[in-house]
Amino acid sequence: MLRTENLWKLYRAGKVEVPALRGVNFEVVPGESVAVMGPSGCGKSSLLYVIGGLAQATRGKVLVDGNDLTALSDAARTKLRRHKIGFVFQRFNLLPTLTAKGNIAIAQFIHGDGFDPHRFEVVTQMLGLAGRLHHKPSELSGGEQQRVAIARAIINEPKILLADEPTGNLDSKNSEIVLQMLRQLNKELGQTVVMITHNPEATTYFDRVVHMRDGIIVDGVPAD
Repeated sequence: MLRTENLWKLYRAGKVEVPALRGVNFEVVPGESVAVMGPSGCGKSSLLYVIGGLAQATRGKVLVDGNDLTALSDAARTKLRRHKIGFVFQRFNLLPTLTAKGNIAIAQFIHGDGFDPHRFEVVTQMLGLAGRLHHKPSELSGGEQQRVAIARAIINEPKILLADEPTGNLDSKNSEIVLQMLRQLNKELGQTVVMITHNPEATTYFDRVVHMRDGIIVDGVPAD
């Protein structure tokens, strides 16, 4: 489903090149859930952005569902990202003027296939949003907003869901609810999930934990 080969990402600070990723080899099989852990600045967010096509690799390969992101034009990479990858971020990034339903449904229209009521019902029922669909983001709790963001990310059945600290702005109760939802999506719908986190407790919801340090992967073991 996802594989990187000798993946490097360098950022320039003045005349100095700073490596965020240093030859990362990383693989995720279909239906797997993987948590990527590491201290701040270790490269885990850079890894997520590069494998999600939001940032370009300096060198190496990123293969998503057999497609080499590093060989695609910007337009082709955008199209692949729209059809095969879903994103969830720490900040919910919901449109404040739309209801929860509107925020989810707009992703279907952007995808190009139009509104699919059956898929919409399956996703919103699973995420416990059925009674909150006509509320705007300002009328929802943080946990509810993040569940709307997850629904938006998976409504078009992406091959892989990438989550960057999705519980970072939530209290412990809502964090647990969101993590349980991600696990349910993985186990019941077979959704492949990669999540970036610094919270050791969050990793218990995942099949495998990968640890990063200084831009490299130092180990990857099954979660307890």
